[in-house]
This record gives sequence, C-alpha cells and structure tokens, in this order.
Amino acid sequence: MNGPEIQISFAPDLRLFVSAERRTGRTAVTTDGVSTLGHVVESLGVPLTEAGRLLVDGRPVAVSHVPAAGETVEVEGVTRPQSVPGAPLRFLLDVHLGTLARRMRLLGIDAAYESEDLGDPALAALSAKERRVMLSRDRGLLRRRELWAGAYVYSDRPEDQLRDVLERFAPTLEPWTRCTACNGRLTEADKDSVRERLEQGTEKTYDVFASCTECERVYWRGAHHARLEAIVTDALREFGGAAAR
Repeated sequence: MNGPEIQISFAPDLRLFVSAERRTGRTAVTTDGVSTLGHVVESLGVPLTEAGRLLVDGRPVAVSHVPAAGETVEVEGVTRPQSVPGAPLRFLLDVHLGTLARRMRLLGIDAAYESEDLGDPALAALSAKERRVMLSRDRGLLRRRELWAGAYVYSDRPEDQLRDVLERFAPTLEPWTRCTACNGRLTEADKDSVRERLEQGTEKTYDVFASCTECERVYWRGAHHARLEAIVTDALREFGGAAAR
C-alpha cells in the first residue's frame, strides 16, 4: 500500500494474534487511505471480537474511523467481564469445543453445539439468527461479518477454556439444570416415570433422577458424579452462582 502511515500498538493479550515484529510495542503501518481502522486491525491479525477500545492519539474512536497520516493507534483488549447487550447471554460453540460445551451445560449455561462441522458461513448465520456469542479458536470464523458476537477461546485445555469463558462473560451459574448432551432443561423425575429407560443395576442402586425435557435422557448420581461435582464446586468457588445440589 502507498498511503498514510500510522503508528500502532497492541495490548499484551492481543500480541499472540500479530506477527512477531509487532509484539514488542509501537510499529509503523502504511494504510491505503480509505480502509477503516477496524479493517486495518483485522488485516494485522486481530479479530475485532478481541479488540476493546481503539484509541487514536489517546481518544476513543469507532471501528469505522479512517486513519490519517501520523496518527498513533492503541488497540486495547476486551474489558472483563464483557457485557453483551441486546439478548440473553447464550453461546454457540464450534465443532472443536465439545468438551467445553458439556462443561458449560453442566453449570447451567445455555451452550449450543453441533457435533458435525456446519462450516463457518452456517455457524456465523446461526450466531446471528439466535443471537448467540460464537466461541471458537478459528480466527477466520470470528472475522465473519455476519456474526452477532464472538470470542476467541485462548487455550486448548478444557479446564482453562472454561475458566476463560466464566471470567470473560460472568454468566449466571445454575449447575445441574441442563442436559449435557443436548442443552435442554432438566426436570426432576420419579423412578417410576423413568424405570423403562434404566438398566437393571441402575434401577436397583439409585433413587434420585432427573430427565431432559428435550431429548428425555435420564440423569442420576453415578460413577462420574464426583468428577463432575469437582468441576461444579471449583466454578462456584471462583465465579459464584447458584448453590450446587
């Protein structure tokens, strides 16, 4: 490009997105004179879902601002906890985040997830249609204009992913209220109503059950309950919410 030159710097938590030479501080960028600052930031590798305030010579500007020669730009990170106005806080996770989706549902967070890869255009359209925050490690997906809202998942470890989402969005926690398989709501169920769906050993050993109002899956405090209880207890201890059952 042969246009105005600006100076730009990125907050430390955004430097993983940019090239190595831009990670140490302010660097020069030559723009085309017509592209918006939002476009410039994304062209350097940072999805706008991860950018907080954009400061030009110390004053906040919109992503639609067109940079002029000599301006100094600072790209801040997202303020946490992040507010998502316009709809109830709900999420959509891509195909690579199945474990995170199940853990979010365990905590009662509305987390839609498809086990098949729908493709970036369909996921972005679904985010917009249902007004869900798109969670992904795919930077290309998070740059799609049709997204309603989105967030990059910074870790590849499910426990760190969960902490990141809880810290960033501070969702209300209501453990044991959602089906981890389909995201439907759970309701208490007496043994007689679910008896036909239980294996003989389960029927003899357990007396307290819940059932999904959507897929009718039955839940009880089985062999994995202690591990799940630990996830719930840790989340409630650090991020608050309804009391665990």
